[in-house]
Amino acid sequence: MSAAAAGPRLSDRQRRAWLRLIRTPNVGPATFRDLINRYGSAENAIAMLPELTLAGGAMRRIRIPSVDEAEAEMEAADRLGCRFVCLGEPDYPPILKAVDHPPPVLAMKGNADVFRLPGVSIVGSRNASLAGIKLARNFAAELGREGYSIISGLARGIDTAAHQGALATGTVAVLAGGLDMPYPPENIELFEEIAARGAVVSEMPFGWQPRAQDFPRRNRIVAGLGLGLLVVEAAKRSGSLISARLAAEMGRLVFAVPGSPLDPRAGGTNGLLKDGAILTTEPADIMQALAPLAGAERSLPHTLEEPPDFAATPPPGDDDRTRVIEALGPVPVGVDEIIRHTGLHPAQVFMVLLELDLAGRLERHAGANVSLLFPD
Repeated sequence: MSAAAAGPRLSDRQRRAWLRLIRTPNVGPATFRDLINRYGSAENAIAMLPELTLAGGAMRRIRIPSVDEAEAEMEAADRLGCRFVCLGEPDYPPILKAVDHPPPVLAMKGNADVFRLPGVSIVGSRNASLAGIKLARNFAAELGREGYSIISGLARGIDTAAHQGALATGTVAVLAGGLDMPYPPENIELFEEIAARGAVVSEMPFGWQPRAQDFPRRNRIVAGLGLGLLVVEAAKRSGSLISARLAAEMGRLVFAVPGSPLDPRAGGTNGLLKDGAILTTEPADIMQALAPLAGAERSLPHTLEEPPDFAATPPPGDDDRTRVIEALGPVPVGVDEIIRHTGLHPAQVFMVLLELDLAGRLERHAGANVSLLFPD
């Protein structure tokens, strides 16, 4: 692997502020980006959070993690040989910067050099067949020998086999919980082996037990770290199909191994093939399709993108907020549509959406679409 890239790194104070901001309720990657772009730093954004949530109609005061809490999480990471890597820093995975709303902060254990290799994500059934396990392991091993890293989610079955096949050449495990909560428990030894030879990452806090709703977030990172994603075995309702959908939305190539129509573990993969996934029976199918991408120079952003010029227009007033809220409903609509409909300056619309988001009243969807959340 190549040496880690050079570049600016955050100070401990900045890193602590980033951690406090992303751990604040209702602050996801998109909101984090908007706050940093609007206020210039995480510290400034934190100072504005109470005012913004009040303007958005929050019913209770927002709870911002304290400096002591952020320091405690950083110390917990250090004790376990982990560290926090922030968007724009040299150890942050380069390809992940290019996805919409990348995680601002990743907890990482291992060697960031593995992210300099072109990646292939491999996912599939937890209840995999022996043939599927052998196939995933062999695919990972051969792709690894050809210079690819293998990304997966450390789950039972196909994920485990993919990691095992690429241990010697470079593999990345993405967790749905904190790095101190490897799941499933029987893969703790594999977790340590991956960290010793590749890397393990998570966007979740230390001490976080993975929940069902956390796995799609994990799957998004798995898909985002690869140039393409291979589904080996997947039933029709498999979470691997979520990974495939996310990969396609990111512009990644989706590969699928065909299976017998009599095997329910092939229902999802055969469905992907009907929908246009690349038929895959050997690693050469993947390498041939990815070769132009793996060899090309990729122009990737190193910082958060330029926001609308908030300083060039007055802040939104109460009437402006009402117009934006009236344009919203339970059905997702595009932000550009809201701007056209209301006639407001884009910066004013972005500000109202930011306030609603922090107040827990906004839901963000793919394709820069948003909808209004209504209280139960």
